[in-house]
Amino acid sequence: MKRFLLTSILAIDALPALASEPSSLAHGHNPIAIGMFLLFVASTLLITRWAARKNNSVADHYAAGGKITAFQNGWAIAGDYMSAASLLGISALVFTSGYDGLIYSVGFLASWPIILFLIAEPLRNLGKYTLADVVSYRLQQRPIRAFAASSSIVIVLLYLVSQMVGAGKLVELLFGLNYIVAVVVVGVLMVVYVFFGGMLATTWIQIIKAVLLLAGAAFMAFMVLSRFGFSMNALFAQAILAHPKHVAIMSPGGLVSDPVSAVSLGLALIFGTAGLPHILMRFFTVGNVQAARKSVLYATGIVGIGYALIIIIGFGSIALVASDPQYHNAAGAVTGGANMVAIHLAHAVGGNVFLGFICAVAFSTILAVVAGLTLAGSSAISHDLYANVLRGGKCTDREEMRVSRVTTLVLGVLSILLGIAFEKQNIAFIVSLTFSIAASSNFPVLLLSIYWRGLTTRGAVVGGMLGLITAVTLTVLSPTVWVQVLGHAHALYPYEYPALFSMIVAFAGIVVFSLIDNSARAKSERALFDRQLVDCELGMAKRS
Repeated sequence: MKRFLLTSILAIDALPALASEPSSLAHGHNPIAIGMFLLFVASTLLITRWAARKNNSVADHYAAGGKITAFQNGWAIAGDYMSAASLLGISALVFTSGYDGLIYSVGFLASWPIILFLIAEPLRNLGKYTLADVVSYRLQQRPIRAFAASSSIVIVLLYLVSQMVGAGKLVELLFGLNYIVAVVVVGVLMVVYVFFGGMLATTWIQIIKAVLLLAGAAFMAFMVLSRFGFSMNALFAQAILAHPKHVAIMSPGGLVSDPVSAVSLGLALIFGTAGLPHILMRFFTVGNVQAARKSVLYATGIVGIGYALIIIIGFGSIALVASDPQYHNAAGAVTGGANMVAIHLAHAVGGNVFLGFICAVAFSTILAVVAGLTLAGSSAISHDLYANVLRGGKCTDREEMRVSRVTTLVLGVLSILLGIAFEKQNIAFIVSLTFSIAASSNFPVLLLSIYWRGLTTRGAVVGGMLGLITAVTLTVLSPTVWVQVLGHAHALYPYEYPALFSMIVAFAGIVVFSLIDNSARAKSERALFDRQLVDCELGMAKRS
């Protein structure tokens, strides 16, 4: 069950499961799905061509020139956050465990108030393009940027692996293409979006994807409720009858076996979001702090509506898919695994046309997230490492743009190679590790750089690295990797998730190494805190 949790909620490797089982709903035999997929790709390429004409400077490339409105940015943030794992994974959890699936919807949604109240305003006021701009505001530029960029690149690459595998498998199923060819197609599209269109193209692709996903989920939920006279009670009653656990699905408990894992998972989901570089970059695309604040409010509402619809979809899949033999194989299991129940439900309520639409939407969600991740990774290397660490801030916009585009090509090639290498691997632990690293390295450093006077460069770098290393080490030693992947009899670390301990290590390391740092540089950094507060309150962003 623990392994299923990781696979359902945090990984797109649910999609490869479908490839191993023949299905009467095989997407490769659905010309409508192929047509809608091609229509989406053509539309996004036209958007990229339009955006390329406006992508003339570093500010345009990284932050769309700060010209995105709060409403547009709210939709784009929601698009960045609601991946195919949300639609497929959470509905699968509700399908298998009922009420317990709601816990994870709430967990994902709960991160947004944290970002709104703690991060959004100072991030927009103190930063320029990346997370490192904020944490280096009063700290030593080179070491803190090197750490922040390195942590961000690790997160981006780990996230890209799962997204590339999922996208490759989906294209493979849609077209019947060889998996390697499918991954190359996805990688090429990703590079085109970011290389030519930058943040403006990525933003509008995210907006379109979010609208399509919400529209698809709304139609599916509407059609489900129409089968039961728009009565939630009638829907729940049928779900209770159809599910093997019957009335037990309406009670909590059972998904996470111990409180330590439950707390660790919750910490990773809630605070990890506030450390994801491709999410944080979105706050630099708006013109002022009021727009940044409104962006979070819009995103929270959109994501909340999306997750509420997915709950109806989950219970609808129990009521309409669980007992329908056409969606099960000869052994009686759901074709493609539980992660495919939303796809089956789309066919059940809307036929082949709606099935094709949902397949295209699932692909668009992955591609949009991949584009955002690639832009975050390229900006970390070009803006933080090259322009500010290697060149000490003495770099022209043209040089930085050139490095960013070269980096985009490198990340594209690297993501293709990693997608191919991890095709047959259980990559669920990698995505859970992504959230844990973000919560254990980026988030503590970002939070304390904004709110704690005593923070020093030494404390931020050492504590952040300790958090990152602890998260990686505990994940490797956990049952998910040590037993299920590496084949050992017993795990050295008994819990599934590391965030509870790795976050404690990170915060403790930052505080301890800052307190014992009595250098002249440390005293100067503490003194600069008052200036940072004034600049933040006045909305005067540092431009380094």
